[in-house]
Amino acid sequence: MRKIIKIDPQLCNGCGECITACAEGAIELKDGKAYVVSDSFCDGLGACLAVCPQGALTIEERDAPAFDEMAAQEHKSLSQKHGQLHRARGANEGSGHFAALTPCTAPITLKRDQKAQADFSREKIKPGEDHANELCGWPIQMRLVRPWAPYLQGARLLVAGDCTAFAYPAIQQDFIKGRVALVGCPKLDETGPFVEKLAEIIKQNEIQDIAVLHMTVPCCSQLAQLVSKAVHISGKDVPQKSYVVGIDGKLIL
Repeated sequence: MRKIIKIDPQLCNGCGECITACAEGAIELKDGKAYVVSDSFCDGLGACLAVCPQGALTIEERDAPAFDEMAAQEHKSLSQKHGQLHRARGANEGSGHFAALTPCTAPITLKRDQKAQADFSREKIKPGEDHANELCGWPIQMRLVRPWAPYLQGARLLVAGDCTAFAYPAIQQDFIKGRVALVGCPKLDETGPFVEKLAEIIKQNEIQDIAVLHMTVPCCSQLAQLVSKAVHISGKDVPQKSYVVGIDGKLIL
């Protein structure tokens, strides 16, 4: 008899936060639900409990094999070697294949109020002045975002070109605050998968509205068209508004 993690599949939403928190690599995703790969990989200490937003994880005491730290680390190392530390089936962009969930791709909800109203105050950041990081979810790169990530539900989206964060100093306060940020590059990213991913995000979540922020250069201006196409494919009626940033860092409304 020993303590071990129990995961309620009825409560689990497949966010993957417990996977990131498990140092032993004992938890993976299958059919969009978290599960313990092997009882011998779980130390029963419960580091994963605090990060579950659904309360799906508990500790129970039952008959189980002893924790085998060496076997757990071997399993984790082998999975990392093959780039499959955490694998998700089903909720993986509809590809029909397994999708790796690593610490940089596992959805993480940051402690922000993603439903707060965006502040378009245009207040500029002064040199040497500290400002809060307004990100409310991670990852933000469109290719890495999972459509079922919990921070997307009911969100206001910011779809921004990669370069805008470097060109526009007040992007945190003027655009990211109160929104879930998703970034991409119409020139470097494959536009087909980009549109499909965004359409799936809109389908699976009650998105309130979308702000599109792109550079004034022609290659980046395509971003607004891609977002409009994704909204059309989703079949949802989601308000969109575009903002343009000049290479001099000024906002062009």
